[in-house]
Amino acid sequence: MPVKILTSTAIGLDAFRQDPVTALASAEEGTLAVFDNNAPVLYVVTPARLARLLALESASRQARSDVELDAHFYEDESPHQGVISVPAGKFAMYAGWVPDADFLRQAAIWGVVLNSPVTAAELASFVTYWQAEGRMFHHVQWQQKLARNLQQGRAAHGNPPRDMNQLPEPDQSIPDGFRGA
Repeated sequence: MPVKILTSTAIGLDAFRQDPVTALASAEEGTLAVFDNNAPVLYVVTPARLARLLALESASRQARSDVELDAHFYEDESPHQGVISVPAGKFAMYAGWVPDADFLRQAAIWGVVLNSPVTAAELASFVTYWQAEGRMFHHVQWQQKLARNLQQGRAAHGNPPRDMNQLPEPDQSIPDGFRGA
């Protein structure tokens, strides 16, 4: 099986054991691949290289925006215990996803009036269906899909399915107030 090597400097495990400091000092760009039995077993980096990698990782996590908010926008007067963070942007459905605490109110704003909260079975059915689909949506879009799904599912369960083989029979009774023949 082919293996991607992440550095151009490589050394054998036995040679690395004998003099690791010299081997790392001669490593190109501060990164060294250590091989055993023609396969990489570990990567070694210098402190300077590690600092550059951590700086790159830190820079990639920062928001790319020139908008700065005042400090009071970051203050949270009411700390929320056990708040589940919602992924930013679009994401695929994942196990453990839950709608917001005020989901019923939001659904009503979207024109979907739900009389009862989402049950565990309804949520599990929704999540497993969309996990298999692999589609990507924003958190609010997932909640809207859930609201519509609940509205349609609950309406369908309220009406019994029609028997396609049954022939309709007209009502033969005459309501009060109407003249009969």
